[in-house]
Amino acid sequence: KAGKRWSGTTSISGKYRRPDWAPPQDVKHDKPKIPDLIKGDSPRNPMGEAALTLSGGGQYAIHGTNMPGSVGGFVSYGCIRMYNQDILDLYARVSVGTTVVVQ
Repeated sequence: KAGKRWSGTTSISGKYRRPDWAPPQDVKHDKPKIPDLIKGDSPRNPMGEAALTLSGGGQYAIHGTNMPGSVGGFVSYGCIRMYNQDILDLYARVSVGTTVVVQ
């Protein structure tokens, strides 16, 4: 989304399989009817099969998606979306503390 692009160096702060998702305030503002929490096993959960949270306050993550057509587009609120099979592969390859460079 406009205004949500960022770049820099960070690291992976957490690894989660099918994480629950609590929409941040920006999302709640744009979609006031969205629930406060969407369980990880829900088909409505946009986090997909796995998420790698990034250090710096937990606002951003690299995660899968329930909408594969959105991968590669500017549709998130700053997160990096991947196909579920790709985030599962990355999840298996990296550890908490791994450096992430976003350009």
